[in-house]
Order: sequence, then structure tokens, then C-alpha cells
Amino acid sequence: MGQYQQRKIHQIDPETGTILRTIESNRFVTGVTWVEGDLWHGTWEGEESELRRIDPHSGEVLESLKMPAGIGVSGLESDGGERFFCGGGASGKVRAVRRPA
Repeated sequence: MGQYQQRKIHQIDPETGTILRTIESNRFVTGVTWVEGDLWHGTWEGEESELRRIDPHSGEVLESLKMPAGIGVSGLESDGGERFFCGGGASGKVRAVRRPA
């Protein structure tokens, strides 16, 4: 679960709702998803937005996909394969982004 302005990602116990651990980000967290064992999160801050693959233990950014100027990411989900789906904030658009191989 992402905590937007606090720039945190929490792992939650689904049975109790207890926070098991927290990863800190240096950017706003706009969405979180797992795909093929990798943890990804979206960011959108100012005019910059990106999708990041991060180490689920340390929070280290392992890979970053920067969005084109003017494209923001609000929400993030995966199709479980090669595509991410990202909300586009006030634009009302949903964008498909190809996940790197």
C-alpha cells in the first residue's frame, strides 16, 4: 500500500491490517504493484513522473522508467505480464506502459 504525501510503501498483513514493514521513497508514491516477484511504484511530483522497480527490502531504486513531459502517473497496476496501466490524474486517461524485459 502506498502512502502518497508521506512517501512510504507499507506491507500490510491481510488478516490483521498490521503494518509489517515500511519502505521510504524520496518521491510521492502514487501507486504500487507487484509483477513477477518485482515491486514497482509510480511517482508524480511537480512536472516529473516515473515508474520505479525497487528492492522490496532496502527500497533501493533498481530501474526507472521516466514518463514524457506532461504525463503524470496516478495509480499503477500490472496485467501480470508486459504491461502496466497508469491513471493520468485530472486527464481522466488510463495509459498502458510496456514493462522492460
